[in-house]
Amino acid sequence: MFEGISSSLANAFRYFRGQSRLTEANIEEGLREVRKAFLEADVNFKVAKEFIQRVTQKAVGEEVLKSLKPDQLIVKIVHDELVSLLGGADTGKIAAAPAPPTVILMAGLQGSGKTTTCGKLAKHLAKKGRTSLLVAADVQRPAAIEQLATIGNALGVPVHVEREGRPPKICERGVAKARETHRDVVILDTAGRLHVDQALMDELREIRDRTKPHETFLVCDAMTGQDAVKSAKEFDDLLGLTGVILTKLDGDTRGGAALSIKEVTGKPIRFVGVGEKSEDLEEFHADRMASRILGMGDVVTLVEKAHEAISEKEAEEALEKLVGDGFNFEDFLKQMRAMRKMGPLKSLLGMLPGMGALKDLNVDEDKFKYTEAIINSMTRAERLHPDMIDVRRRQRIARGSGRPIQEVNELIKGFRMSRKAMKGMGALMGKGKGSLKSLTPKQIKELKKLSQQQGGAGGPFGI
Repeated sequence: MFEGISSSLANAFRYFRGQSRLTEANIEEGLREVRKAFLEADVNFKVAKEFIQRVTQKAVGEEVLKSLKPDQLIVKIVHDELVSLLGGADTGKIAAAPAPPTVILMAGLQGSGKTTTCGKLAKHLAKKGRTSLLVAADVQRPAAIEQLATIGNALGVPVHVEREGRPPKICERGVAKARETHRDVVILDTAGRLHVDQALMDELREIRDRTKPHETFLVCDAMTGQDAVKSAKEFDDLLGLTGVILTKLDGDTRGGAALSIKEVTGKPIRFVGVGEKSEDLEEFHADRMASRILGMGDVVTLVEKAHEAISEKEAEEALEKLVGDGFNFEDFLKQMRAMRKMGPLKSLLGMLPGMGALKDLNVDEDKFKYTEAIINSMTRAERLHPDMIDVRRRQRIARGSGRPIQEVNELIKGFRMSRKAMKGMGALMGKGKGSLKSLTPKQIKELKKLSQQQGGAGGPFGI
């Protein structure tokens, strides 16, 4: 996401390198690229213009601090303004109602991913220890009822279904059922339309009046750009929103909707959909998103995803094996599967500082599947004792996995090189004598040198 604007901003910031002072002239010249990047990203014209004006006003006449160069200072100013533009303080958390259940009204146009997002939100809340009830209120489209029932069954979340009746009454009875069954949250999946129409808004207003929702979310497809912003404004004017959920943000390389919606509607982005899986819904944090856009990464979210995928005990055991003698292909397979749980590799790399601005980052997700197929074609003894894999065994593994013998050779070679490097790190750290935090400057220098020697294109194990 945001590849285009990230790349353009990086080019704009290069202009300020070597400047001794930020002046009105060089700021105007440098920010011309920023304005162009915003417009190419389908950011609302008025939003782009006012953003540039605010950055210029803050930057003109700023003395270069001893610890900052002009390009660093302009990055900080742009970062702060991006945070403000995206919504400021964290807005993802849903407050609990004084008397459960918390009622969440979900609205959206047809095709925005509303029904799927209802399930994702229930899954997200389950991680927080909250229990949900889904209410299927789209009686105009029977497939929507079946879809929500299927999603609820897969997630283990109950779904209130009525095949006939008016949506406002169905939602009212759904809230009553949630109260009776002691559910913390009730999520109302209302009908979508191909466009904003009076019948839709009248129905939604009646649902709102009967259920008195604590949250009213509009689900928008980020890839529709300014159409999403326009829909949000119309829904807010007629219904009154508490926030927006942007779906398909992982497929939106421009980001115009995300950068415009708060400024135009006054309503914050609360959650973003970043994939097709049930867990691919993230709380929206303006500061983290601004850092991603500027290529600074998002280490906090990366760590949170890692904590969800692997426990602290498992991480400690893995590290002990990595730096010791016992690391094998079964251990590697466990780590690879844990990594895949965290999300698409390209998305994870985008959270690393310096990687987000790589416009044409080429990540072959299929490489994981091929690597897993090769390891699964090994016998248990071979996985536990990789050194026993000779030429004859490699040929059998290649046939069993359906992969070329060259890929099998590359995997084993990469595995051995990385295991050697990790053992070297273990020797430097001192087995059982502390962790990475206890390394001396000299040890850190040696680790960097060792890493450079062992590193290679494609990373460890050829992935």
